[in-house]
Amino acid sequence: MDNGYQEYNDMATYAIIGIVFITAFYLYVYWRVFEKAGKPGWAALIPIYNTLILLEIVGKPWWWLLLFFIPGVNLVFIIWTYNLLSKSFGKGTAFTVGLLLLSPIFFPILAFSNTEYHGPAGAPPPLVM
Repeated sequence: MDNGYQEYNDMATYAIIGIVFITAFYLYVYWRVFEKAGKPGWAALIPIYNTLILLEIVGKPWWWLLLFFIPGVNLVFIIWTYNLLSKSFGKGTAFTVGLLLLSPIFFPILAFSNTEYHGPAGAPPPLVM
């Protein structure tokens, strides 16, 4: 007589497996985006450090990270950072809106499409002579 507890255990197991799969997939997506930008992919796995690398990709200083911890201000700077990320990969404002509102769709598009990194906020990378 299990009183339905087995059903709840099975559902919890499937939920955990699903969460692990989705988390692993998005870590891979961020890994790919970082590598496209010429940064180490493993940096996507380390909290806070991955935000510092993202700020390098979009060409903003490290102290912007502190602004992400201020309620209200963080929303403005997250939107700004995503806009700069879109520009860094040659995308426009509509792609920024997609990154903000439909991140589970637009980040994989950024990772797996043939878009190339154009430098921070779309600036061409410096020539090395």
